[in-house]
Order: sequence, then structure tokens, then C-alpha cells
Amino acid sequence: MFSFFETLVDPYGPYERTDAPPRRLWPYLRDFVRPFRPVFAVTGVFSVLTAFTEVALIWYVGRLVDDLANLGPAEFWAEKGTEVIVVALLILLVRPLIQVTNVALLHNTIIPNFSTMIRWRSHAHVLRQPVGWFESDFAGRIANRIMQTPPAAADAVFQIFDAMAFASVTVVGAGIMLADADTRLVLPLIVWFALYMALVRWTVNRAGPAAQAASDARSMVTGRVVDAYTNIHSVKLFAHQAEELDYAKEAIEKARSTQMTEMRIITAMDLGLNLLNAALIVSVTGWALYLWGVGAASIGTVAAASALVLRLNNMTYWIMWAFTSLVQQLGVVQEGMETITQPIGLVDRPGAKPLTLSSGKVEIDHVSHHYGRGFGGLDSVSLTIRPGERIGIVGRSGAGKSTLVKLLLRFYDTEGGAIRIDGQDISGVTQESLRRAIGMVQQDSSLLHRSVRENILYGRPGATEAEMIAAAKRADAHDFILTLQDPQGRTGYDAQVGERGVKLSGGQRQRVALARVILKDAPILILDEATSALDSEAEAAIQEALFGVMEGKTVIAIAHRLSTIAAMDRIVVLENGHVAEEGSHAELLNRGGLYARFWARQSGGFIGLDDEAAE
Repeated sequence: MFSFFETLVDPYGPYERTDAPPRRLWPYLRDFVRPFRPVFAVTGVFSVLTAFTEVALIWYVGRLVDDLANLGPAEFWAEKGTEVIVVALLILLVRPLIQVTNVALLHNTIIPNFSTMIRWRSHAHVLRQPVGWFESDFAGRIANRIMQTPPAAADAVFQIFDAMAFASVTVVGAGIMLADADTRLVLPLIVWFALYMALVRWTVNRAGPAAQAASDARSMVTGRVVDAYTNIHSVKLFAHQAEELDYAKEAIEKARSTQMTEMRIITAMDLGLNLLNAALIVSVTGWALYLWGVGAASIGTVAAASALVLRLNNMTYWIMWAFTSLVQQLGVVQEGMETITQPIGLVDRPGAKPLTLSSGKVEIDHVSHHYGRGFGGLDSVSLTIRPGERIGIVGRSGAGKSTLVKLLLRFYDTEGGAIRIDGQDISGVTQESLRRAIGMVQQDSSLLHRSVRENILYGRPGATEAEMIAAAKRADAHDFILTLQDPQGRTGYDAQVGERGVKLSGGQRQRVALARVILKDAPILILDEATSALDSEAEAAIQEALFGVMEGKTVIAIAHRLSTIAAMDRIVVLENGHVAEEGSHAELLNRGGLYARFWARQSGGFIGLDDEAAE
């Protein structure tokens, strides 16, 4: 039975992706509602039936009281016996079937699948955002919004069916039942309902913004806490635990303040609701007793009216909390939408085709990029890298080296000029095909919080075990990998490396990252301080492996340690976003320019940045 309801909707089904999701609440939710429309329709019917059976049961109890008062036992069973048995069977068989179906649709079909669909699609959208987008926010806050928005949306849908539909039918049914007994009994209910809806409106208008503010404050707490945990080495190194506590306390106190605002609204609502319900119980029951006293109502009417208002009394708390919860959850959804519905900032052009590689020629044609600031970055840089050529790029910090790499990977679009690979403008090809053609080892080699095997196979998921081990050996990583063991007892290639690879040393992380790129075997290779985390002996071994990997590839190597690029075919010196010099190591030394001064002033193979900057 469970699997039937759980598989009525596929949360991973195909859908039309958009680069700019709706930024308003209802249009945003409408896209997710579409696959659920048939289920929602059936759930609505069963919610109405569930509420109807409850009101009908109270009505029948009132009728039963009248029959018991007017008939003796023998006469009652003779006239009403069959009816009572039929009603009993309905209560035993039909009522549970209706209620269980309603619950199963809500709990087994809608809640898990609706939240899963939103989380799946939201994560897919966020993953398409460019690198710069992630650099502008806390990873923890982004993740928190991905996690809290879907269940909030699912809970809002649940409240609509479980509370709103149920409440509507109950109130309407109560009105009909009271009117059937005596139309004057409806008047207190109408007055109460009008005041109740006014209280609901007052609560909703205040609870919505308060809930959104509280949700945003909680996201800030998560962001700051996760930021501290992610950078725990820096926190410990600089002995800044007290500062981090103060930094978190500021956000925690804001969260407390926003929560107190929410709770004040809830308390005021509760007071108003208590007064309204007290007036309802007294007015309806008192009026029914008066009508009974003057012979205008039966004992059954008094019993049913009393039972009904007592049920409404209990239900109104639930409904008010449901309304409040609905608004709070919608506030959480709106807060989450601030992040997960942002338009994709860097997209493939319409009709973009995969990159077709023939030789690996890279042309950088008058490229400029200043990150929208008008300064820094690159300024009209032109550079041609021949197929299979190995070039080194050097320069002071801020000279434009990293910007050049980011533009080549199309993490950003150029602000001027073009970059072409084998004659194809990279802005006109698909981003995934471009990045599949480029292998890169960074200075800070960040690994996934998975096993060593999964990290290496990230370079080429379809590779065999033998190919993976061969790549690890070429990166001089195989031997140390075999010695690894994590706290759960997993060893070797199955050992987990921890978040960002923190369980490995810097050199070990770099070797695993190298193995990953070696396995990828991309025709264009970028090395950004690829051996910076290694000691001299390990660097020599890795350099030898890298030269083997470079064979037949177009290579761009960035380094401060000039010894790592001295053997390159050509060296390009960047200065203030321009190409200052280019040539072989020997040519640049003979020229006596900027590169020669770098070489002369380096200590241990590093550019003397501070000395140069001081001149």
C-alpha cells in the first residue's frame, strides 16, 4: 500500500529548466504544483469527505439523543436497530478508509515527493550558477536555504489540505446543522466566524513578515557557524575562539530578537482566540438551552449544538496554528527564494554546441576583464598558444594570472575581446564541453568529502580500477594511499579524506589532485602552482611525472617558484594586466628585463614580490 501512494508522483521527472525562475511566491510554487494537480484534486475531495464525516457524526449523535429520549428501548431497537447497525458499519469501515486515504495522500504522496522535487530542482539550479556567485555568499547559508525551503513548501501544502479544507467544511457543515435545528442558532456562529477571520487576518499580516525575518536570521546564524567550522584551522591558529563566539552571538541574538517578535504575535493571537471561543461556547449553548426551555429545540439539538461548539473550540486552536504555520512556512519559502531563484548569471548561448578539439590551439585576442570595477584584472591582452606548446605565466600578485585562467575556463565572460580554442569562441560553446577539455591542478587542491577512489575517479568516472591506480602511481600517490585508514576503519583507496581533504597533508592532497587530472587526460592542461605544497624531493618526482603528462598537450603553468617553469617552451610575464615580456627562459634572462630581475631576486625559487613592489 505504501509504495502505491509513494510512487504516484515522480519527483525526479523531466521538467522545463529556466535560467530565470519566477521571483514571486505563487508563480514559483505553480511550477512545482503542476505534476501534483491530479493528486491535489483527489486529496481535496478526501479532505472534504473527512471533514463531512466528522460533522455528520455530531449531527447523528444529536438525532440519536432525540430518539433515545422519545422512544423506549424495545421501540428504539425495533424502529432504529437496522439504521444503527448500518451507521456502525460505516463508522467501522468507510470512515477509516476515507481518513486513511486522506492521510496517505498527504503523508506518503505529497509531503515527501513535493519537498524532494523542490530540493532536487533547486539544487540543480544552484549548481548552474557561476563560480563568482558562490564567492559572494556563505556556502552554509546557501545550503541551509536549499534544505529548509522544500519542507516549508511541503508543509504549507499540507496545511492547506489538512487544515484549510477541513476547517471550511466543518464551519459550513456546522452552520447547516444549526440552521436545520433553528436558524437563530446560526447567528452567534456567523458573528464568531467574522471576528475569527478578522483575528486570522491580523495574525497572518504580522506573522508572515516576522517569519521571513526570523528565517533569514536563522540562515545568517547557520552561515556564520558553518564559516567558523569550515575555517577551524584559522580559528585555532589565530586563537580567535572568543572573536568567533562574538561574531556568532551577534547573529544568534538577532535570531532571538526576531523569534521573540514572532512569539508576541502568537501570544496576542492566543488571547484573542480564547475570548472568541469562550463567547462562542456561551452564546450557542446558552441560546440552545433557551430554545429548549421555550419548547423550540429538542434535547438532541442542545446536545449536538454543545458538542459542535466544543469541537469548534478545539479545532480553532489547530486551525489558527495551521494558519500561522502556513504563513510562517510561506515566509521561509520566500526567504529561501531570495537565493535559489536568482537568475543564472552565466549561461550557454542559444544554440551553443560542444567544443570540437582538433589540435588544442588557444588564442587570447585583446581580452579585457576588470570584474566590473574598471581596474585590475586584464587589459587588452593578446596571446597565442600553439598546439602542444608549454608556456609558463609569471607576475606579481594581482598581475592578472588567475583572471586569465578563470576567463579561459569561462568562470566569467570577458568584458572585451575573445578567447578561441581551435578557432571556436569559447563564449559560443557549451560550458561543460569546454571544461571537459581542460585539466587543472590548483594551488589549493580541495578534495571532496569522499573516498580517495571517488576523488580520483572524479577526473574520469568511467575509468577502470587499473587506470585509476596507474594515475595515482604517476602522481607518486599510490604508496601513501595504501597506508591510509579513516576512523571508520576504511583503508587505502576506500578511506575518506574529510571535508576539503583535511585528513591528508597538503602534499598528499596535491598528489591526489594530480592523479585526478592525470586520469582526466584532457588535451589542455592548466597548472596553477601545482607543486607549491610539496617539498623539494617530492616536487622533483612530481615534476618528472608532470612532464610526462604534458606530452602532446597544450600547457599553461602559473608559478611563483620560477624553477618549476624554467623548462617551458615559452614564458609570459604579466604586469598590471598587460603582457610585459615573453620568450624562453634563456631569452628573458639575456634581455635583462622584469623576468631577469625576478630570477635574480628569487629566494628558494620564488619571485621576490616584496622587494620588487618596494622599488
